[in-house]
Amino acid sequence: MKLFTLFWVFALLSILAVGGGTAVLPQMQHMTVDQFHWVSNKQFRDIYSIGQVAPGPNMLMVMLIGYKLAGFLGAAVVGFAFFLPDCILTLFANRLWVHFAASPWRRAVQRGMAPVAIGLMLAGTVAIAKLAVFNLVGAAIAITVFGVLLWRHVNPALLIMAGGVIYIAAMFG
Repeated sequence: MKLFTLFWVFALLSILAVGGGTAVLPQMQHMTVDQFHWVSNKQFRDIYSIGQVAPGPNMLMVMLIGYKLAGFLGAAVVGFAFFLPDCILTLFANRLWVHFAASPWRRAVQRGMAPVAIGLMLAGTVAIAKLAVFNLVGAAIAITVFGVLLWRHVNPALLIMAGGVIYIAAMFG
C-alpha cells in the first residue's frame, strides 16, 4: 500500500511541476512532512540540500524520499512516478506547441505561463528558506548570496562553499 501511495503522490507532483521541480516544493513538503509524515522538516531540508549539491538534476532528491520509506524499490517507484508522467506530458505538449507555431494564442499562452512558473518557483524558494534559515547568520548569508547573484553571474558551487565556510566560522569560530 505504501508503494501505491508513493506512486500516486509523486505522479501528482510530477504533473503539477509547471516551471520545474522547485515549483512543487511547497506541496511536496506539505505532503511528505505534514500529510503523510514520511519525513520530518529537518529530513526534508537535508534531502533537498543533498539534491542541490549532488551532480545531475536536483529533483533526483525525490528518490531519496522513496528510498527512506521503501528501500531501492521505493526509490525506483518514486523516480518512475515523478519523472515519467512529466516526460510524457512534455512530449505531447511539445508536439502541440510545434503544430500550432503560427497560432496567435501560442504567444498568449507563453506570456501567461511565464509569471505562473516564476511565482511557483518563488513559492518553492520561500518554502525551503523557511526550513533552512533559522538564525541571523543564515539569513545574512541568504540575503548576501541573493544580492551577489543579482549583481553578477557567479558559479553557485563557489557561493555554496563560501556560505558553508562563513556559517561554520560564525557559529563555531
